[in-house]
Amino acid sequence: MRCVIARFPFDLTKDAVLDTMKGVKPEPVTGESVIIGRRHYPVKQVGQLVTGQDRRDFSVGEVVRAMTQLGFTCRAAAPVEVVAPPAAATASYQRASAMLGSSVSL
Repeated sequence: MRCVIARFPFDLTKDAVLDTMKGVKPEPVTGESVIIGRRHYPVKQVGQLVTGQDRRDFSVGEVVRAMTQLGFTCRAAAPVEVVAPPAAATASYQRASAMLGSSVSL
């Protein structure tokens, strides 16, 4: 399949991607990922190894589009859960700021 990544054309095949990623240890996934074999790889790691380009030269979307067209499964980044501070911590902060005479509130 012919695709353009970072303004450069590449002829990629699923077998070529599988061969390139064979034996490569996946980096920790913090964003979008591609499932190759049974492993989850960060999209930027796959793009760098498959194209030989620097990760700053291409976008995640370009690689996701190419990998999806080749038949690989791509996953979006997991949503980040925002956790509110416990009520005890909030009350403690308010008491401390009152003692210091600060008008800061949460």
